[in-house]
Amino acid sequence: MNLPDNLKYSKEHEWVRVEGNKAYIGITDFAQSELGDIVFVELPEEGDDVAQDETFGSVESVKTVSELYSPVSGKILEVNEELEDAPELVNESPYDKGWMIVVEMSDESELDNLMSADEYEKMVTEE
Repeated sequence: MNLPDNLKYSKEHEWVRVEGNKAYIGITDFAQSELGDIVFVELPEEGDDVAQDETFGSVESVKTVSELYSPVSGKILEVNEELEDAPELVNESPYDKGWMIVVEMSDESELDNLMSADEYEKMVTEE
């Protein structure tokens, strides 16, 4: 299981990469492997507001449809348009090309509610 140490993780299987006050968000390698082949990704519009732990979209795989939950609150600055035509990028490159949204964080202290790679790995191996 690939879990980069420089990311934060949510209990809902999203990851966050922080760059200044921007949060890049996607789903973890564990989540994409559990879902199987992803065939569709529904994402919000740029400019929308998101709140921590609220849904911002969904991913559809050959097995199921799963909601996406925002690990932080703020305004959506960017949406990964490539996923519209190539949802498989989430499977192939969950931490790089498969990112989903970029959020301008309104409350950076929310990052304290997220897990380190070690804590996340412990959670998923005990499920």
